[in-house]
Amino acid sequence: MVTLIIGKKGSGKTKKLIQLANEAVAKSSGNVVVVEKGAKLTYDVTHKARLIDTEIYGIHGYTMLLGFLSGICAGNYDVTDIFVDSTFKICPEATEGIEDFVKKLHDLSEESEANITLLISSAETDLPAGIKAVCEEI
Repeated sequence: MVTLIIGKKGSGKTKKLIQLANEAVAKSSGNVVVVEKGAKLTYDVTHKARLIDTEIYGIHGYTMLLGFLSGICAGNYDVTDIFVDSTFKICPEATEGIEDFVKKLHDLSEESEANITLLISSAETDLPAGIKAVCEEI
């Protein structure tokens, strides 16, 4: 399952991600991964979740992020949840290409049986109509 948590900057998306990640760790029998740009969540997300800073690996854009997330799933069969903070900072294309990216993530999620949650700094009205079914506005 792919979920988008959307809202304008400062609307509480990251707090929601922290809450969801910590809850996922508590009930998961596998691994929870949190992908972020910069190491800003180190003290907020439980140490039992795997925190990954995209800047260390030079991840920029939807194609690289999809490959990176696919590699996480391929390298570790028991990933149950993946959370991506600041998606538009990692992927500066922003709304251009997001619909195709979300469709590919859906396929990855189905194949790997991992729940994938993206945080999007945008208003729902600014997103393509094709992905609104998976949006949760903050």
